[in-house]
Amino acid sequence: MSTSLHISALLTGRGNNTLADKNVLPVFGKPLLSYPANAAKKVAGISSFYVSSDCEKILSAADGCGYTRILRPDALALPDAQHEDVINHALKVMREQGTNPDIMVVLLANTVTVKADWIETCINFLLENPELTAAVPVYREMDHHPFRAKKVDKSGLLEPFFDFSGKKVSTNRQDLEPSFFLCHNFWVLNLNTINREIGQAPWKFMGNKVKPFEVDEAFDVHTTDDLIKSEKWLVREGLV
Repeated sequence: MSTSLHISALLTGRGNNTLADKNVLPVFGKPLLSYPANAAKKVAGISSFYVSSDCEKILSAADGCGYTRILRPDALALPDAQHEDVINHALKVMREQGTNPDIMVVLLANTVTVKADWIETCINFLLENPELTAAVPVYREMDHHPFRAKKVDKSGLLEPFFDFSGKKVSTNRQDLEPSFFLCHNFWVLNLNTINREIGQAPWKFMGNKVKPFEVDEAFDVHTTDDLIKSEKWLVREGLV
């Protein structure tokens, strides 16, 4: 990868979680967050590394991986804090320190399912097509296809999320248009082209020209069982 653009990595994680200290819990003896942090470190094109958190344990563990600390305000450490606000705060701090990225790799601290070549592929998507606003990993999911989703109406009965009036919708998943969901492991943002005012909801900070990169599997850690699942994934993928 060769580019004159400045590419930064931003690792994000907060300390206030249902599973206490989940972002620094040991996975094969290393803090959970070290896996996404070190994956980004292996990408030659990334020249600056930052971590945004309210938690000293997270900041310290990321510091050990070579990430510069950004202490986020208490308001951005609440369960209802929005990732867009976290990113904007971090960007403000980075620019005040003289770092002005063109491309930002946003890493989530609570997953091991990140590979350096995945990050590099998504960065290359943006370098090859500067009109793109973001490139993100996705996984294909047909069992929980949006057309199969239901909501509860005012009378307490199920109804479709979509208006299918006059349309025939197959009950067979293989007949439906392929459905993809964002992985919550990392996102690569083109800060030069993103217009958040016209971005796709709910992740408007990604803009409206988002390139997918399909992977077989990605998952977050929310329970101790997920830590075991993480270790199995690392072994299966040959990353330990």
